[in-house]
Amino acid sequence: MEFVLVLRRLLGMNCATPTDFNFSFRGFKCRGGDTDVHSHGWGIAIYEGRGVRTFHDPLPCAVSPLAEMVSSYPIKTLNMMAHIRYATQGSVSLENVHPFQREMWGIQWTFAHNGEVPMFTRKSPNPNDPQDEEQATLDHCGSGLHSCSGHDGMPMLGRCSEAVFHPVGDTDSEAVFCAMLNALRAEFTTLPTLPVLYEAIQRLCCEIIRGKETETIFNFLLGCGQFTMFAFSWPGSRPGSLVWNGLHYLVRYPPFSKAKLKDMDYAVDFNDTNGDDDRVAIIATKPLTTNENWKEFKRGQLLMFDYGLPYSRPYECAAIERCGRGLSSRAIPRGEICPYKYQYNIPKLLRKAVFKALGKEDDDGSNSNNIWSERAVDLGCGSGLSGLQFRSCVRHLTGVELSGEMAEEARERGCYNRIVVGDAECVLHKENISDDSCFDDVIWYDFVFACDLIPYIGDLRPIFNTVQRSLEYKGGTFAFSAEILTDLSSDTKDDEDGFVMQRCARFGHKQWYITSLAEEFGFLTLNTTESTVLRQHDGRDVLGTIFVFGLNVS
Repeated sequence: MEFVLVLRRLLGMNCATPTDFNFSFRGFKCRGGDTDVHSHGWGIAIYEGRGVRTFHDPLPCAVSPLAEMVSSYPIKTLNMMAHIRYATQGSVSLENVHPFQREMWGIQWTFAHNGEVPMFTRKSPNPNDPQDEEQATLDHCGSGLHSCSGHDGMPMLGRCSEAVFHPVGDTDSEAVFCAMLNALRAEFTTLPTLPVLYEAIQRLCCEIIRGKETETIFNFLLGCGQFTMFAFSWPGSRPGSLVWNGLHYLVRYPPFSKAKLKDMDYAVDFNDTNGDDDRVAIIATKPLTTNENWKEFKRGQLLMFDYGLPYSRPYECAAIERCGRGLSSRAIPRGEICPYKYQYNIPKLLRKAVFKALGKEDDDGSNSNNIWSERAVDLGCGSGLSGLQFRSCVRHLTGVELSGEMAEEARERGCYNRIVVGDAECVLHKENISDDSCFDDVIWYDFVFACDLIPYIGDLRPIFNTVQRSLEYKGGTFAFSAEILTDLSSDTKDDEDGFVMQRCARFGHKQWYITSLAEEFGFLTLNTTESTVLRQHDGRDVLGTIFVFGLNVS
């Protein structure tokens, strides 16, 4: 079988609440033969519950009556993808139009791709040329990188030895999609959890690219149900072309602003159409708007989109799985998250400890009207998982992060009113932030929390001092996690130091040290959890404690 080489345009959207895609699709369809040369068909897949609604047309998207209908049809979805095709070889036909769709494990999977995949591009060898015949054998048997090809000449990936899914058309894209599904089906007998699926897809991407890194252009969107979409980018340009084929994305979140399309004179103020609970991630080959901050995928980057947010770490995917947003199937039993491999429960543990200390009913963030903090700050907010835990109970939430890259990830989550890149000990001071909450040269708050910051600080006196000053205006709560040294033989106040640098390059603190500092700075102990597993290191449990202190104003 000979696979067709094509270049395409991709559009994906993943949302926190059901959202229509009319604005983005209206600009996107112009690239199908109007503002761009991609005029060899288009398609769209729109998830609705367990089902998926698809439209395909071999006509140019810019002039397709079907595309015009879809662009004005107010369908709302949590997950969708669209594709515009430009065929460099082979016929323009309906069977070659993306997105492709297959059912596996009782789930509708969809796939759209941009680029060229040499591993799945088969050329008929010249029978009179021994080198061509030898190369064909290597191509089909993989020289150890993948299994031998099936009867249709399609290479097999991973542990797959028998193909169940086969391409209908002639594109390398559909062949890749079928091979990836075959590999996943061969690997799992139970429904994989999101972190396990993330790692499996990442391995398959590496296998597809390995050995042909310079020739491969591999950008795809993979939908696996109504909630979740995976996006991968291995960008590049075809020989002799200056066109760069990659992926970009942005996240729209409150407060919304006006967006102006790049391909036509049309703009929408999303403040007029979206609410406080809305959040939308848009993925596209090229930015669709002229006045928004699009971010290009890094080479080899795999992102999982769920609830309108990108996730790039297995433990983040595990957190989404624990929220009940994983794959859903009635066909095969559900797998379980390994309680140790993806352990990162600190944000949820901190939330439970704080709610218990304050006597609040924990609604798991489902009630956005349960506000008990006017102004809170998340010290060392990282990628924002901790902010998500407390967003529903805080009116104004600030995130503080030393790493600019991590701060950008936190900003994309849309759960902070403000993100500050800076040091946790000094960022609360007036010279670093200008805000109407200033009081006596210090920003005031009524709730300060730090999910995984304390293990990176040895001497806690400066941070206790800063937090005490920020809470002294109105009083409030200081909550954090700490890795507690368990050697009780030296756990006395007579020790010279209350903290030790551990082998993992994180500080462990002694409980007496923390409680004595709290007493020194006028804090009352509201809650101290029993020793619990905070994370894993080299396969071993790392124990710690959640502290919740209160500061009263006389």
